[in-house]
Amino acid sequence: MALADDAVPASDGERASDGEGTDDGEGTGDVVPVRDRAARRRRGGTVAVLGAVLLAAGAATAGAVGFGGGGFGGGGGTGAPAAANLPPATAQVTRMTMLDTDEVPGDLGYRAETVLAGRIAGVVTKMPLPGDVIARGRRIYRVDDTPVVLMYGDVAAYRTLAPGVTGADVRQLERNLKTLGYGGFTVDKTYTWSTSVAVRRWQKDLGLPRTGQVELGRVVFAPGRIRIDAVSAGVNRSTGGGQEVLRYTGTGRQVTARLEVSKQRLARKGVRVRVQMPDGRKVAGRVERVRTVVLRPTGSGGQAETSIETIIGLRDAKAAAGIEVAVVSVVFTAAEREDVLTVPVAALVALAEGGYGVEVVEGSATRYVKVKTGLFANGRVEITGDGLREGTTVGMPR
Repeated sequence: MALADDAVPASDGERASDGEGTDDGEGTGDVVPVRDRAARRRRGGTVAVLGAVLLAAGAATAGAVGFGGGGFGGGGGTGAPAAANLPPATAQVTRMTMLDTDEVPGDLGYRAETVLAGRIAGVVTKMPLPGDVIARGRRIYRVDDTPVVLMYGDVAAYRTLAPGVTGADVRQLERNLKTLGYGGFTVDKTYTWSTSVAVRRWQKDLGLPRTGQVELGRVVFAPGRIRIDAVSAGVNRSTGGGQEVLRYTGTGRQVTARLEVSKQRLARKGVRVRVQMPDGRKVAGRVERVRTVVLRPTGSGGQAETSIETIIGLRDAKAAAGIEVAVVSVVFTAAEREDVLTVPVAALVALAEGGYGVEVVEGSATRYVKVKTGLFANGRVEITGDGLREGTTVGMPR
């Protein structure tokens, strides 16, 4: 076969090293120009040299990071390899008081509503107005122009009180009479002749028939002052027989707040809370009652919702003066840990042997310290561990 002026046949060895060959594998090979072969050899030599340089650089780098050597050419190292092993960000161990809190809306209002039924038959001649506050010994409303009077006590009036009757309701009556200035008897559970004398004087001052007995319906017992919430029977309406006359509440204020069932840990009787009033003031309160409430949908197809209802009393009732009803914010505190070490939750590292640790940063080196976790709250976690103290620097994992 004739050859080109600038070409020579490639030997079998050359073809094998260059990777050339025919498609059918018979070893006849193609003709390779001399200048192309030389170029290939130069390129191959260049790659080999670069590879040797990179290997040498890698060995020098490994020596600097792994053993603290001097770097390239025996000179001082730059420190960059060690810095590359440090966490990308750090945080400080902080000593603080941790609070597990949650804030929910609440409704500020008055105490529970009570229905007052008329027990004295007659015509209503005078009624109070909603919002009126009535104290001990004062008229609530009038029937046939005679008063129905408020007295203080926890036992509801349920019978006529007369000489010979005994019970807690008698003691309540006598205690009120004495407070109102009608004495002359011993306060006890027995309605005596001396009690009836005091009752006659009281009846005279109210313009009532002086019977010495207190008929059912003439006195309403309540724990304290009452506030008229709504009026059911108007003037000129007949009353008696247990018909509803009005509704009243106590004068104390309370907040009703509802929480999701998942937050039931916050709702415990006796727990102290903080109530933020509409004007920004913060008032201390305490959970007085907790109950589960199921709200059923009014329409068809809906699902019932379960919530935890809490009734909260205000420590300073005057803080709500002038506010009838309002929406407030209630801050519940489920747990409190004073003077503990904390780190951001993101600083925790899962350890291979189990549990959690933190990466303590000390200059250009780090080490892992196993920790015991406590309260989690507001993005931080309580920790304890060997050698940890306030101000210790910990890494934030990548």
